[in-house]
Amino acid sequence: MAKTFQRPRAMFEAHTHYCPGCTHGIIHRLVAETIDELEIRGRTVGIAPVGCAVMAYNYIDCDFQEAAHGRAPAMATGIKRVRPDLVVFTYQGDGDLASIGMGEIVHAANRGEKFTTIFVNNAIYGMTGGQMAPTTMPNQRTTTSPFGRKTEEVGMPIRVAELLASLVTPGYITRQTVIGPKYVQKAKRAIRQAFQYQLEKRCFSLVEVVSTCPTNWGMTPQEAIHWAEEVLLPYYPLGDLKTPHDQSKEKPCKVK
Repeated sequence: MAKTFQRPRAMFEAHTHYCPGCTHGIIHRLVAETIDELEIRGRTVGIAPVGCAVMAYNYIDCDFQEAAHGRAPAMATGIKRVRPDLVVFTYQGDGDLASIGMGEIVHAANRGEKFTTIFVNNAIYGMTGGQMAPTTMPNQRTTTSPFGRKTEEVGMPIRVAELLASLVTPGYITRQTVIGPKYVQKAKRAIRQAFQYQLEKRCFSLVEVVSTCPTNWGMTPQEAIHWAEEVLLPYYPLGDLKTPHDQSKEKPCKVK
């Protein structure tokens, strides 16, 4: 009997360390499927900084580098500029990318570096203890905001995709999710499109993936999915925010 669903060749046969209900495993699979379909495993380099996915190299079967907290875009820039023939992607969480690494991702995007970023937004720091992240929702409780995020003190959650899409240079900025089957294929198409744009040497790409963190949210996996749909998705709407077609309409300011 022929198999209709099996492990991607670009994934190691290994048990992951992720908590029950965590969506990192789904996103890993989508990245691995894309690598297989595009036949680029032999020249793909992933970069994982500090966070839950720091050990992504144990699961995705391609070359990997480990970066300091938030510095994956800087490392990706160096690798891609030295070896433009490689396919380079960063895999980052919201605490990593939107906090200590915010300057790195903004400037890499603004320079139009030709690598791909997979940005996992679960509205909290994961591996480091469940602290409040730049993407944490108003009144959401964390270990560093036990009474809930007070926006009058720390501001509103940062919408990273919208922030980067406001820049002239970035070519492909999209937000997707994998919290239900109806969303997974759309996320897969977005990830594949981001890698395809890199293969065409067209633009910087960022795929934000709204995700769950049942353990640090203090919820069951089912409760976490419901909360993500009811609270996260209205604030972090899904869809493409910028494409290379949109970019072609914009003209940088001329300096006299």
